[in-house]
Amino acid sequence: MRLLSWNVNGIRAVIKKGFHEFLKKEKPDIICLQEIKISDAAREKEKEKLGIDFPDYIEFWNSAQRPGYSGIAVLVREGIKAQYLPRLAWDDEGRVQTVEFNRFYLVNIYFPNANHELSRLDFKINFNDKLLKYFKKLEKDKPLIICGDYNVAHEEIDLARPKENIGNPGFHPRERAWMTEFLKAGFVDTFRHVNGNKIQYTWWSYRANARVRNIGWRIDYFCVSNKFIKNIKQAFILDKIQGSDHCPLGIKT
Repeated sequence: MRLLSWNVNGIRAVIKKGFHEFLKKEKPDIICLQEIKISDAAREKEKEKLGIDFPDYIEFWNSAQRPGYSGIAVLVREGIKAQYLPRLAWDDEGRVQTVEFNRFYLVNIYFPNANHELSRLDFKINFNDKLLKYFKKLEKDKPLIICGDYNVAHEEIDLARPKENIGNPGFHPRERAWMTEFLKAGFVDTFRHVNGNKIQYTWWSYRANARVRNIGWRIDYFCVSNKFIKNIKQAFILDKIQGSDHCPLGIKT
């Protein structure tokens, strides 16, 4: 099974930049999207006009209550048995989705950004702590695959300029400490597990020609329960794919 994850920075924008062609080429069995930036009402209204329709896939959407903000989606290839779990009561920003499959739960997440001046750092850590409790509850039933935009570079190897970014959003000690705690709680960063110290990034600022110069950050992840890591055959980053300030990443089981 081939699973992909991509922060598309707007479903409308990425469709205009060739998202349907990307799906046809990559043929994922499951793809998780973050930051779709569209409400349910707008999606239905613009569905045909913009091509927000994926006939080969079952679609699960979780839009934010605030129009045009955040939001996530999971597309599952037709024929794959999947059960969509109810939305979490405390998730009004469209950040968490859980889909149950035969062998695992898939959790698609758009983690909060700590924001400039760290104005949402406390909110993010509280959100993360709630998630970890949720993960451990789910894991009692079956293993987890947890993918999405985590909005944190865990170690210095995960960003091009670590020294200049210590304490900044996405590389703050509290964010990094939570990521360490999360992994110690029984989860594995699949990219590091499979690829060792290979340097690749998943996000680049739009400023200063950062992507061309590869001044990037690895802030998007596929993490899995310890007992599921033996099933991971590949873990990869598709950093040549354009269409967003993030690039897709994936695993193969």
